[in-house]
Amino acid sequence: MYLIVDFLLILTAFLFMEFVAWFTHKYIMHGFLWVLHKDHHKEDHSRLEKNDLFSLIFAIPSILLIIYGSVNRFDFRFWLGTGIALYGLAYFLYHDVLVHRRLKLFGDLNTKYFRAVIKAHYDHHRGKKNYGFLFMVPLRYFREEYSKSSR
Repeated sequence: MYLIVDFLLILTAFLFMEFVAWFTHKYIMHGFLWVLHKDHHKEDHSRLEKNDLFSLIFAIPSILLIIYGSVNRFDFRFWLGTGIALYGLAYFLYHDVLVHRRLKLFGDLNTKYFRAVIKAHYDHHRGKKNYGFLFMVPLRYFREEYSKSSR
């Protein structure tokens, strides 16, 4: 029973982080902390960007939850922190490795899902209002990709 609850806590934190990332991206990164995020929207990306500070900002709650949650036999805080950390890993692998190719770890993943999300992200860089990333992507991008096969 505990394994199911622990898994659900991880899954809940992971899924909730997509909303947190969307909200933060829209209202904070494109708001009062644009000064840290704007270098990410430049055509020429450097190895390190001010935008990378957001990774540290997002990691702090995860680290604290894992530490404090592991003191007493891995309570709910540990599992929530783990879910946040797993989201951070997924976001890093997807955003920095697969989309922007900042690290050359994988080849191209040429699937309809990846093409739709990547197109939405690059449209965001061109000024469109797409702020989600892993899941919260406008449906039209998926419709476009999935309708191509029926043509």
